[in-house]
Amino acid sequence: MNILLAMLPAFLWGTTYAVTKYATPDWPPILLGAIRALPAGLLLLLIKPTWPQLRQWRGLIVLALVNIALFFSFIFVMAVNLPAAIAGVGMVSVPVVALLYAWLFKGQRPALLQSVCALTLVYLAWRLFDPQHVELNLFGVIALIGALLTIVVGSTLVQKITTHIHWWTVLTWQLILGGSLLAIAALVQAFYIEPQAYQVLTHAFTPSQWFVLFWLVLPNTALAYALYVWLLGRMSVVEFTFGTIANPIAGIICAVVLLNEQYQGWQYMLMALMIYFSVLPQLVKLTRFK
Repeated sequence: MNILLAMLPAFLWGTTYAVTKYATPDWPPILLGAIRALPAGLLLLLIKPTWPQLRQWRGLIVLALVNIALFFSFIFVMAVNLPAAIAGVGMVSVPVVALLYAWLFKGQRPALLQSVCALTLVYLAWRLFDPQHVELNLFGVIALIGALLTIVVGSTLVQKITTHIHWWTVLTWQLILGGSLLAIAALVQAFYIEPQAYQVLTHAFTPSQWFVLFWLVLPNTALAYALYVWLLGRMSVVEFTFGTIANPIAGIICAVVLLNEQYQGWQYMLMALMIYFSVLPQLVKLTRFK
């Protein structure tokens, strides 16, 4: 049952790329990140007020910078610069980055199955992202790599900081602090760097834009992040990781339904194989634990 619940936040996160490109493709990514993070954090604070201790602020600020400010910026740069299905499937490459990070910085050598799956993912991604078959934007690809790195580093920081700070405090204040940093950056961009990018805000919002903003703040962030942290305290990381299979599936479905993105059969096969090999090591571990 918990694995099915873990698929819910993963599915909600997987919709980010398509809904953004569907309703707000011309909005600055920094602004979208601020809109997604800050209201969600304030809502969670309203639901259960918490206030960090003085010695906890430094760790929360670092976490907010990596896990929210940088990650959300990368996510929305991907959303507006890459095909939605490609962005969603590309995120399943997290295990490759995680293995490299653990090997280089923690001295943890990957198991044979993990190594084989990681190399297979690299090969499949190389085939799927071939510029001869898929039109890719350089900024989008760089943002994808940045998002993968911040996920790994951010997850490490979360594991460390939640050992001495209550999970609800971490959840709430990383969104508030990260959203505030993004809001300040958006104001600087709007008034001093690229004011023309914010002219989209002078037009009346369409119903679809209002719905997408609601979707990004409540289900996509407040609900999904709260459920994510709650579940991590009730199931193993192996089990939760298996639930993330819903993320790229949501990306592909939303890309087809909302954006009418179409791919050839062999490309869908590559996407399916990337999803499979991304969860195969966790699936093997899960079956061993039963």
